[in-house]
Amino acid sequence: MSTPTTDAALIPPAFDQLADVTAYLAERAEGHDRDASFPFEGVDRVHRAGLLTATVGERHGGAGVRLAGTVRILRALGAGDPSVALVSAMTLFTHALQDSNPTWPEEHYRELLEASARGPALVNALRVEPDLGTPARGGLPATTARADGPDWVLTGHKIFSTGAPGLRWLAVWARTEEDPPRVGSFLVPAGAAGLSIEPTWDHLGLRASGSHDVILDRVRIPRGATAGLTDPAEPDPRRDPALIAWNNLGLTALYLGVAEAARDWLIGFLHERTPSALGRPLATLPRFQAEAGEIEAALVGALALVEALAERVDAGDRQAAEHSGAAKLTGTRAAIGAVERAVALIGNNALTRRNPLERHLRDVLCSRVHTPQDDSITAALGAAALARHSATGAA
Repeated sequence: MSTPTTDAALIPPAFDQLADVTAYLAERAEGHDRDASFPFEGVDRVHRAGLLTATVGERHGGAGVRLAGTVRILRALGAGDPSVALVSAMTLFTHALQDSNPTWPEEHYRELLEASARGPALVNALRVEPDLGTPARGGLPATTARADGPDWVLTGHKIFSTGAPGLRWLAVWARTEEDPPRVGSFLVPAGAAGLSIEPTWDHLGLRASGSHDVILDRVRIPRGATAGLTDPAEPDPRRDPALIAWNNLGLTALYLGVAEAARDWLIGFLHERTPSALGRPLATLPRFQAEAGEIEAALVGALALVEALAERVDAGDRQAAEHSGAAKLTGTRAAIGAVERAVALIGNNALTRRNPLERHLRDVLCSRVHTPQDDSITAALGAAALARHSATGAA
């Protein structure tokens, strides 16, 4: 595949702006959470810092930031507003995949790059459906693509479509009406005739992510606007451990950022809160110091694991990629546990809507639902461990 080129230059990623971007997102996160509004200005701030396109490959005119750098970005964005972070993650992962395992046709990827040079150009893969559930559990999509002359005609219903109000491109997972059928992503531009968004997202956490339903009613796209059409019986190249590691470690870093924001609020509160009966801040009491230490230990250990594995994945260590599921399990449990400890330490006030801990708790709980989920991770780890024991015994 030849390299797409564009006359417009992408903004270089400014890692020195991460703290400012985090603060900008944090100032607006509570308002977007309260009314479940899409954070367009937050996405724009991420774009203006060059972070939204950080993973565009060097051969495409980008910085080519790898997984370790992406972990750093998503951790910072997650601490500011995890909804913005999740929307950004989907776009960052798309560009990274196109650099390492390209499937987008040159013409359409060039369009995405040109749009990205002009402003925020969000993209996401829409795979989940009402009846199918998550594709990671198996099954073919009900969304269909019918060949009609020079076009594909798409019909279907997608749910949990993260970032739907702000997406520039939608990579819609569908099956062709062929015998035998093929499956793959069909590249649909925002605003295509027959494409509509149903505002169904009313969730416990990540309320600003705009993860609404998307309806495709005979949407026409060119026959060439596909990415990775394959026989469903063939192995899915996206199941490569090196690619899965981006999702596992990137999203874990995002939720560790949420937990760190909760920890920072807690530490500030403990220093400021001085009960009249005590006459000194709560931060001086051994009980609160010990609890803060438990939170810190959990987050430091989880983050060190995620960062180390990300660096090893970037170096081509396949075992590190295979361990990314365990890191997701460990990291998300640490993130949830840290926020739960903070809430328990503060008590009833932590569960009021005006308290940031209440929002952080709701947001961090969403870490459990991302693929692969805990039961899939533990089952795979257990099966692998038992297989190793059997092989050792046989030897």
